[in-house]
Amino acid sequence: MSARDLIILGTSSQQPTRYRNHGAYLFRWNEEGLLFDPGEGTQRQFIFANIAPPTVNRIFVSHFHGDHCLGLGSMLMRLNLDQVTHPIHCYYPASGKKYFDRLRYGTIYHENIQVIEHPVSEEGVVHDDGKFCIEAKFLNHGVDNIGWRITEPDLRKFDEAKLKTFRIVGTMVKKLIEQGFIEVDGKKITIEEVSWIRKGDSIAVVIDTRPCKQAVELARDVEILLSESTYLEEHKDLAHKNFHLTARQAAEIAKEAKAKKLVLTHYSARYLDHRLFEKEAREVFPNTVAACDLMAIPFPKNPPKE
Repeated sequence: MSARDLIILGTSSQQPTRYRNHGAYLFRWNEEGLLFDPGEGTQRQFIFANIAPPTVNRIFVSHFHGDHCLGLGSMLMRLNLDQVTHPIHCYYPASGKKYFDRLRYGTIYHENIQVIEHPVSEEGVVHDDGKFCIEAKFLNHGVDNIGWRITEPDLRKFDEAKLKTFRIVGTMVKKLIEQGFIEVDGKKITIEEVSWIRKGDSIAVVIDTRPCKQAVELARDVEILLSESTYLEEHKDLAHKNFHLTARQAAEIAKEAKAKKLVLTHYSARYLDHRLFEKEAREVFPNTVAACDLMAIPFPKNPPKE
């Protein structure tokens, strides 16, 4: 079974610290690698995490403040150096096209990878290729800044015991899938009688914003909400001034959205102990994890509905 987890490659906000790299977040999911907001030093963090960069299939940039994109160019050049044969899909605010180009072509190199750009100018579904449905909403950060919701397809699961009871075996299952029913010993059996639909899981990434309805909408019922929490509540005024969240505000978003798990990141360098964020958020939303660099957070598939 392929890995299904969130790898935290960095947790710092505007400036890295001795213990925190610029932010970067890798979801390994359904044999793909979804990399969000690769800040400075992301390529090196892959080494420390013992993960090969060619794992990456998609790169998402929420906005073009440096701590969210300075690692983009080096990641693309690394994938180029590794001569990956799969396309690299890149999603970013359309208004930042000039910054994307500068980062992509900031140095001399012979490009041999296929980069497919998805500049986003309108909210809603921005890409659905049957593997993932990608939704975008603009957050409240003072510049064009996108929050993301990623959803895998629904999957039909068969009840092996019921298949056996109805004596549906081998190629009969394929026929059942193709036409939605099958006749066995003169009895019509529908696909619904021997299977169920497992709803596809969703994750949301909300990085750099004031509290807003768009963040709640993105996080509705997700398995994981990865959210910035630049400040603690004691510096709530700074959070508002700088278009950021406190840990408590992130927890309030998770609670309202009925997310299953909240992962906090993007801490101001003024705070030395990330556990303070976890403590503050858990008062509102108990299932909170304050991330630290190189942490791996699994999100296994939901159990099937009865």
